[in-house]
This record gives sequence, C-alpha cells and structure tokens, in this order.
Amino acid sequence: MISNQSMDETPESIEPAAGEDVNLPATLNVAGSTPELVADRHSDDLKIVMGEFEGPLDLLLHLIRQEQVSIYDIPVARITDEYLRYLHLMQNLDMAVAGDFLVMAATLIELKTKMLLPRDPFAPAEEEADPRNELVDQLLEYQKYKAAAQMLWSRATVERAVFKRAELETDKNNPEVVAGVFDLLKVFQEILGRHKDEVLLEIEREEISMVEMIERLRNMVMSAGELNLRVFFERARSRRELVLAFLSVLELVRTTEIKLFQRETFGDILARVTS
Repeated sequence: MISNQSMDETPESIEPAAGEDVNLPATLNVAGSTPELVADRHSDDLKIVMGEFEGPLDLLLHLIRQEQVSIYDIPVARITDEYLRYLHLMQNLDMAVAGDFLVMAATLIELKTKMLLPRDPFAPAEEEADPRNELVDQLLEYQKYKAAAQMLWSRATVERAVFKRAELETDKNNPEVVAGVFDLLKVFQEILGRHKDEVLLEIEREEISMVEMIERLRNMVMSAGELNLRVFFERARSRRELVLAFLSVLELVRTTEIKLFQRETFGDILARVTS
C-alpha cells in the first residue's frame, strides 16, 4: 500500500555568483563524470556543462544511497526536494544543466503529486499499481548498465596493472571511497548555506584570481598531505571566491595533480597529490 507523504517547502534558490573570464581547458573530470567548462556566447562568463556519465539517474541513485533507503521504497517527497536542491545549486553555479535533468525534475514533481493524492477506495487493490514502479525499473536497469561498465573498466585497469607495473598495496585498515561530483557539490552546498549571510556581505578588497586560487589549493594540499576540502572552502571570503574554489578543485582533478576520496561513504572529501 502506498502511503501519503507530507509536502515539504520548496527550497530557496541560491543567488548566482559573478562570473570571471578565466583561461581554463575545456574538460574537467571528477570521478567518472565529465563536466565541461565552456564560454557563454552571450557574455564573458563560463558555464559548467555536465557530462553524459553523471546524469539524472546518477543523481537519484546518489540521493537514495544518501537517504539509506531501499530502491524499491523510494521516499518520493524527500528525494524530489533533495533533487531540486541539487538542481538549484547546479544552476546557481552557472552549470548548463542538461535537458535530461529538467525532464527528471518534472517527472519527480508529477510522481510526488500522485503519491499525495488519496487512494480510490473503490478501486481494486490489484489494479492500483505503485506510481514509483516505472522509475524503480529505470534505476534498476541503469544500475545494471553502470555495474557492467564498471566491471569492464576494472578489468582494463587490472590488465594494465599486470602488464605494466605492480599494483601498490592499499591500507585495509584505512579504506578509501572515490569522491564524485555530486559529493563535491554537497560539501559546497553545505559551506555556502552555512555562511550564506557572511558571503553576501561583499566589501571592497583585492579579489583573488583563478590562477591564485588554484595555486592556493595546490600549496594547501602539498603542505597538508591530505587536505579536507571543507578547510579549503572555508577560507573563501565571498560567494565569488567560493565558486572559484570549487572550479579550482575541478581543474586540479582534471590535470590529475590531485585525487579526491573519502574515508567512508558520504564522509568528508579529502584531496591528496596524485602519486
């Protein structure tokens, strides 16, 4: 039986940060995702375009894991609101959100509405299908595809390790989880929300450039060995600097200077120099 879920408040949108014309390469890779940094034809601003491997189903699976719920019993109201929060954040970071993300947003809103409608007391129980079934089927099929792709990638990685060089030993007492772009967005969103009032108080001062921000991150990672990215983001003095900090992380990952990882799923994101 489907239970009605309470309607949460629509999340407030975050005001976009001012863009900066910086000279960066086109493609930024974060843990399998391929966001691209491209110039806006109508302005001097840059936009981040999400790649094909981190689509709406990836985001939904990420949110379901984060909620620690079964894929067969998705809390539609909570997941929809979290999905919309991520969408707002991506748009406010000037990410050129692909149409698939917007279609999924509309699908989730429609599904949330259906879940809130009272059940027809006269309809036979066997005829009233769970509105979530189609979405669950999509997610299960996508999980199979992702698992197959991961298996092929792992096989290629093992073959390269066997034929080229020995694999480095890993610390079994200190396991690592690869951090993805949505994990990075989550940390960024928390920092932005926690300091929302502070970063809005823009005062006149010498602004840091993108090159300087990248150098700051590079130095902090090299000095710390393993840097908690929250520490890096906390140093930002304005909304603009927060966005530059986010982009600088993507850039150093793209150039393989640093790698991002977590000690546990949904834990703090750490950065270290790539060996």
